[in-house]
Amino acid sequence: MRFYTANLTRHVRPLLGARPVTSLTRADCRELIATSRAKGLKVNTVRGIARTLSALLSAAVEDDRLPANPALRLGRYLRRGDEPKALIQPLTRAEAAHLVGVARVHFPRWHAWVLLTLRTGLRLGEQIALQWGDIDWNGQFLVVQRNLVRGVLTTPKSHQCRRVDMSTQLITALLEWRRVQQARRLKKGQEMPPWVFPSRQGPALEERNVRHVFKRMLEKAQLRHIRIHDLRHAFASLLLQQGESVVYVKEQLGHGSIQITVDTYGHLIPGANRGAVNRLDDADATQPNATQAQPDAYVDDLDVSEDADLFGESGEPPRNRTENPQIKSLLLCQLS
Repeated sequence: MRFYTANLTRHVRPLLGARPVTSLTRADCRELIATSRAKGLKVNTVRGIARTLSALLSAAVEDDRLPANPALRLGRYLRRGDEPKALIQPLTRAEAAHLVGVARVHFPRWHAWVLLTLRTGLRLGEQIALQWGDIDWNGQFLVVQRNLVRGVLTTPKSHQCRRVDMSTQLITALLEWRRVQQARRLKKGQEMPPWVFPSRQGPALEERNVRHVFKRMLEKAQLRHIRIHDLRHAFASLLLQQGESVVYVKEQLGHGSIQITVDTYGHLIPGANRGAVNRLDDADATQPNATQAQPDAYVDDLDVSEDADLFGESGEPPRNRTENPQIKSLLLCQLS
């Protein structure tokens, strides 16, 4: 509701608010995008504005106010081609290990939380909404089935529950964290809260408090400023760099489509080295042969004038093959 209300108030109504819904056309939708781009807004912001208008007009179609939604498929108008692609610079393996070490020594209450983020790639809302009942200790996995955003408990971003594997190090840290929590609550005569990472009073954590502690943690570790979401990027990049499949990473992250995973992390997938293409060569072709000319001989004997006769003016091969009339002339091809 906040998303749609903000887009309607700031962008849609100032331009189209006085127009009847039934009079809106495709040109009006394009004008809204052009006006939004002229404000210097980012592509994702403009995309959200277009989504808001499209949702409104879809409702008008359902109510028989419009024969069709003129705001559908406006993607080609969103980009101008000069927007720089956002680069992901996740933590390296050494930096991630250093952050975990700093949390263990200086922020012991947040050690398990940092390790959970780096070993599972959960989003912030999924982390603070995680409950002890979501963890399968024997199966060594947890189930992501809820998300906590601005105090509202909802479904994960993709609206799908998913199973995320847990490492041995993470399981050890979570078990120790649960033991500490049980001892603390027992000492105070309080029941154990369902949340894995509750506040001191018992309810779930607030996002702003988590971000505040994370900022202090980065300063203590003397690491560059990153977002909590960048720990999710670190999880994905480290998996890909050690050779895990994109499909596995996609399932662990909970992406709705593998295209999202490839578009976001494709540049981090290790490429094949020169040895990979060399293995495509025939075995006999790679052996030196006395009858083969040396590379220098090819250069010395090269005759451009003779080479030029190998192909006709139309680009067709020599006459040892049947002519392709379409190559010589499209008109002759049609006449034939």
